[in-house]
Amino acid sequence: MKASDIRSKTQDQLSDELASLKKEQFNLRFQKATGQLEKTARVKQVRKDIARIKTIAAEKAAAKKA
Repeated sequence: MKASDIRSKTQDQLSDELASLKKEQFNLRFQKATGQLEKTARVKQVRKDIARIKTIAAEKAAAKKA
């Protein structure tokens, strides 16, 4: 997911996307623990997407206050 795509979303959409990524991250951790994980790169990709969303959400919140 690109930062420009994330910036175009509203706060509600960002929180929904964040929740779905966290669920996916949880499922990926379980798959890794049980040895069923096929796409290992997806773990890193989901982590980075979560970080991007949190960063942009914080930027939007700071811009709202200022």
